[in-house]
Amino acid sequence: MMSTLQRYILFDLLRVLALVITATTVLLVFLGVFQKVSESGIGPLQVLEILPYIIPSMLPFTIPATLLLSVCIVYGRLSADFEITAAKAAGINVLSLLTPAFAVGAALSLCSLLLNDQVIPWSMANIQRIVAHAMEDICFDVLESHSLYEDPTHGFSITVRGVDKENRLLIEPIIKYAPAGRKPLTLQSRSSVLRFDFETQEIVLNCQDAYVDAPGRISGRMEQFRLSLPISFNGEKPKARHLSIRDIEVQLEQLQQSIDRHSEYETVEAAFALARGDFEYLGTGVFRGYQWQRNSEEVTARKHHTELHNRFALSCSCFVFALVGGPFSILQARRQFLTTFFVCFVPILLIYYPVVLLMINLSRSGTVHPGWAMWVGNLLLLITAAFVMRQAVRH
Repeated sequence: MMSTLQRYILFDLLRVLALVITATTVLLVFLGVFQKVSESGIGPLQVLEILPYIIPSMLPFTIPATLLLSVCIVYGRLSADFEITAAKAAGINVLSLLTPAFAVGAALSLCSLLLNDQVIPWSMANIQRIVAHAMEDICFDVLESHSLYEDPTHGFSITVRGVDKENRLLIEPIIKYAPAGRKPLTLQSRSSVLRFDFETQEIVLNCQDAYVDAPGRISGRMEQFRLSLPISFNGEKPKARHLSIRDIEVQLEQLQQSIDRHSEYETVEAAFALARGDFEYLGTGVFRGYQWQRNSEEVTARKHHTELHNRFALSCSCFVFALVGGPFSILQARRQFLTTFFVCFVPILLIYYPVVLLMINLSRSGTVHPGWAMWVGNLLLLITAAFVMRQAVRH
């Protein structure tokens, strides 16, 4: 059961935290919306649609710093008003007064982990769905006004006689697809249903009564034909940060199986080449292709491992920030709370975050193991917290 003083501190801490986190999140949300608009070129209607989904993606970045500021405000004011001194004179231990901050920090750590694991992947999927629909609308607007849609980057063009935007239908389309290094494909059809698929990064066309001309592969008339054209949404694939822990584990398992398979291929091919004395084969593109594929998959696997461990470590940073900020604010009683916050946060900004970024880069390169490297920053803060806590309890 919490004492009256602890409940008073807890409610004061929650009130300040709600105010600070709201103001900070609103500011970052507008920056996030501006970034999405500049990247995708979406309209104001789509901006309003993605606004509720951007908020959860910003919270993991705002929660640790806002918690530290809230702790500095509440405990700095208590100490400046000599309420901490009065409590100690009444025989109340300082650690019991810090318990509400530790409890809020632990709860926010769990919330941050939940946000990173479940809410953010759900939010990003909805944002990308809205962006995909916006790009689909842009494509139909271009076809309706110019009867031509071109993507020189991926080497295809679509020419139509007309469009039915309501049914997502292209009337008498002519599609020319000539990717670099491959033979061209030409398709003519009576009608085609067009849709954008974000998950596969493709434009999917379901054609009716189509004539397909692809030299060396297929040529002739077909009643139905499905054509997939590559396209990039925002120029990138979904990041590991936008995946749940379960999805990351599944992808890691698939990557490990693929790495083992390519390693076996590489070993068998090398053994056959050495057995027949064909040493030049070891330098050919075919053999090096196995090595390149395996190296590429190993890089991806290391990034996923780093993200998996980093997600837990960064979530726990909320609790560690509370461990540092509470006793430090008590020791800095004569200063203003903003001064206390900056004196506490600037070393974190200059030491903690650079160390975390350094460990992330080293883990992704395979220099260190992310299982312990991702916790180095928290360990440094824990050592600092132990020192500051000892000073606050003694004095």
